[in-house]
Amino acid sequence: MGSQKPSSFSSLFFLIFSIYLFRVSNSALVPAIYVFGDSLVDVGNNNHLKLSLAKANFPHNGLDFPTKKPTGRFSNGKNAADYVAEKVGLPTSPPYLSLISKFRKVTNTTPFKTGVSFASGGAGIFNETNKLFKQSVAMDQQIEFYSLVYKTLVGELGSPGAAEHLSKSLFTVVIGSNDIFGYHESSDLRNKYSPQQYVDSMASTLKSQLKRLYGYGARKYVVGGIGPVGCAPSQRKRSKGGECDEEVNNWAAIYNIALKSMLQTLKMELKDISYSYFDVYQVMSNFLRSPSSFGFTEIKSACCGLGNLKADVPCLPIATFCPNRNNHLFWDLYHPTQQAHYMFANYIFDGPFTYPLNVNQLIAL
Repeated sequence: MGSQKPSSFSSLFFLIFSIYLFRVSNSALVPAIYVFGDSLVDVGNNNHLKLSLAKANFPHNGLDFPTKKPTGRFSNGKNAADYVAEKVGLPTSPPYLSLISKFRKVTNTTPFKTGVSFASGGAGIFNETNKLFKQSVAMDQQIEFYSLVYKTLVGELGSPGAAEHLSKSLFTVVIGSNDIFGYHESSDLRNKYSPQQYVDSMASTLKSQLKRLYGYGARKYVVGGIGPVGCAPSQRKRSKGGECDEEVNNWAAIYNIALKSMLQTLKMELKDISYSYFDVYQVMSNFLRSPSSFGFTEIKSACCGLGNLKADVPCLPIATFCPNRNNHLFWDLYHPTQQAHYMFANYIFDGPFTYPLNVNQLIAL
């Protein structure tokens, strides 16, 4: 008799959780959000990668998260993925790797209907980019994981039901910064490709990846461009005056042009898709040009770290952190603060700087 109690409790728990998700999904603006990308939207996938050097599951990360504990987010608190989910009335899409066993067997499919995050710190559009941090989930592998979610949804909802569900869901893609850093750090790549050739290859590779997602039901895409990554503390610290690396910024800007052109072409080829492109480069540039207008007083130095601009040592437990995170643009040597992410989400959802539709308009289609 005693051995049956845990099973009964477990069944009751999942019944209650399923009812909760059903109610949430019925009141939400979209059925689900499926997230793909890098550390800007990673909510904990890298916690489950033993060899990865790109992890944030230790203090002082999560300092301002509701639990006050590190979650695997590269932030003092929430990131844009969390805030966009809140805006549409859904729970944050949980990390896919938290839903499977060490033997890669799915242990919980319940969240599949409201969304899953496949984003991984250090990930790139190119598989080779992942070598920068030893281990991460590249975009191709993220799509492979999603294909398993897709098959589960088809099995549970049927093909027409899954198609209907996914056609109304959001597919968020935030990736490419690590590919730019990879080009910057590799003399071999710079000798092999011109900046234009490299970013064109990034855009064409991402196009094929978005087409793969289309084959698995994606119809509404939310795609983030690359920000002025040459202004991150990790890049500023290399100059005597803490100036931005304009060469890196230029590569990012050239890629964004290629990305926007690619999305327009993709829309012409796949008539039944729609997309929101978030111009994070312009938003971040505004923050950098007129920080006080947005409540920032520190735009060069990281909040958490050690050394020059707090960028010589990452945000490790031995690092120090600023007392007022809301007035800093950067949390660590690469990533924005929770406050910046909150502002990003507002722009993504309501505009401006989100084209040709903001997410609120995208949902209404």
